[in-house]
Amino acid sequence: MAKNGEGCAIGIDLGTTYSCVAVWKETEDRIEIIQNEQGNKITPSFVAFTDDQRLIGDAAKNQAATNPENTVFDAKRLIGRKHSDPIIKNDMMLWPFKVIAGVDDKPMIVVKYHGKEKHLFVEEISSMVLTKMREIAEAYLESPVKNAVITVPAYFNDSQRKATIDAGTIAGLNVMRIINEPTAAAIAYGLEKRTNCEEERSIFIFDLGGGTFDVSLLTIKGKDFKVQATAGNTHLGGEDFDNRMVEYFVEEFKRKSKLDIAGNSKALRRLRSACERAKRTLSWTTCTTVEVDSLFQGIDFCFSITRARFEELNMNMFRECIETVDKCLNDAKMDKSSVHDVVLVGGSSRIPKVQELLQDFFKGKDLCKSINPDEAVAYGAAVQAALLSGGIKNVPNLVLSDVTPLSLGILVQVDIMSVVIPRNTTTPVKKTEGYTTDRDNLSRVLIEVYEGERARASDNSLLGSFVLSGIPPTPRGHPLDVCFAIDENGILSVSAKEKTNGSKNEITITNDKGRLSTEEIKRLIQEAQRFQAEDKKFLRKANAMNSLDDYIYKMKKSLKNDYINSKLSSEEKEKISSAITKATNLLDAGNNKPVEIEVLEDYVKELESMFKPIVGKIDLLFAFY
Repeated sequence: MAKNGEGCAIGIDLGTTYSCVAVWKETEDRIEIIQNEQGNKITPSFVAFTDDQRLIGDAAKNQAATNPENTVFDAKRLIGRKHSDPIIKNDMMLWPFKVIAGVDDKPMIVVKYHGKEKHLFVEEISSMVLTKMREIAEAYLESPVKNAVITVPAYFNDSQRKATIDAGTIAGLNVMRIINEPTAAAIAYGLEKRTNCEEERSIFIFDLGGGTFDVSLLTIKGKDFKVQATAGNTHLGGEDFDNRMVEYFVEEFKRKSKLDIAGNSKALRRLRSACERAKRTLSWTTCTTVEVDSLFQGIDFCFSITRARFEELNMNMFRECIETVDKCLNDAKMDKSSVHDVVLVGGSSRIPKVQELLQDFFKGKDLCKSINPDEAVAYGAAVQAALLSGGIKNVPNLVLSDVTPLSLGILVQVDIMSVVIPRNTTTPVKKTEGYTTDRDNLSRVLIEVYEGERARASDNSLLGSFVLSGIPPTPRGHPLDVCFAIDENGILSVSAKEKTNGSKNEITITNDKGRLSTEEIKRLIQEAQRFQAEDKKFLRKANAMNSLDDYIYKMKKSLKNDYINSKLSSEEKEKISSAITKATNLLDAGNNKPVEIEVLEDYVKELESMFKPIVGKIDLLFAFY
């Protein structure tokens, strides 16, 4: 492993509910899934704000029930979307935190931090989770990390991918590549279980996570990984199954107690956490109990739920998953019997009914459960990161070909979308189509770029537009060339040319519509640095106060011990009592009003210097006592 962080690249699975980070260990020629400070290999994608500090990961999720309005999760469901999106409107009814419309209809998250209302871009929240993953990696590697490969759902559109790159930039990362989650999982499966595969094998990846669902069909032959087709839903996963349970139990509680908790964010957060635990439990048992003490107005909540009822509540979504599987195979023009391996990825793929339906669809074929569904995506991302870093020995030299999830084209005639790149086209790709002007003597043409599968352009997503000027005045039918190019990250650029007597005009669209500007990104990077500085300042103060508190405890204990008390001089006792009083006053002041960190730290140093002989004497006496 390179000692310099610039040469070390990590793979990050930025998930809706949990995130994971991994790195290639050059000394052992393998991928290491990195544990966080709690010893867990997956970290909750939660960010919380209090009057004192900002929390990320486990610490944020653990206090969600007591601080629901300022605990943000599901940021991945917001990223790259509009506030007016019907999907977002539905989610907002379930989220305890506030989401408002910002400039250009971008969703903004409203929280209270240090007693003040703060408006945050979704990219900022995602960047905080990415920063946490980077810090976890840096603690393990003992060196700075700048380069990363970040995964996204295969069905993320262009704006969602670019927003994810923006989040990485704000987090201080150089995003080397955006890679699709099922493709990353296929790399993990191929390298772990199908090394040196000489004959071509068809691998079907079924990736059902906390907030998104993706399926991809790949062929693996040797080190060649080629995606044939992909399909999915960027708004389907474990969170939706939890929501169904919450809705069910809210009604049950209302029926039994005549009380409605639908508007109480704290009660809903506690109930949601209990439902999430119950969902996991039902994956290995057929019945469980959802219990929450004093859920609402002092009333305890205790209801049992069977696996059958859970399946009934979510059956339409389970069946939607299977329909998506069928769609992917049809797109690839492949029969289900031709699939060699069906690989399960994502925590929600553990649900027994999902596995049963999937196995029935593939006519009883055994499902591959040999790779860890929570870690496979980060594993594949780390392999790609090591490959892109260069100079790292023994990294598997695989060749990866992905596909574009949605069709791309331009507006022609009256609201008709002309497809230039059909969905499931292998990327990277560059394709040029010829068009003509539709009116006489046009000197300029508006090129509007769309993404989607509908015939009407207005039913699809407008990615952006630009004007091609400099066209000579001619009758309609003047030829133009429009070129679409998709790079390794799945990012699109579009250009148009007009050639007459050797002259040409060209412009490229980079889709800034709805995206953070360069100035905004710079501002958010500075904001992120301020957040980190505030976090460090809080930890410094907490450590200084803990040191004072520890000192007070130790001194009080020494004075209460008869044997040690008899060995101290009256002058030493007076010094200890005086020190306890001053330290206690500082602690009380620090808890109730702002106290300069330097004042606390300086007094800790003063105590260490002044009372080192006394403390040493006490420690020695404790050792012999």
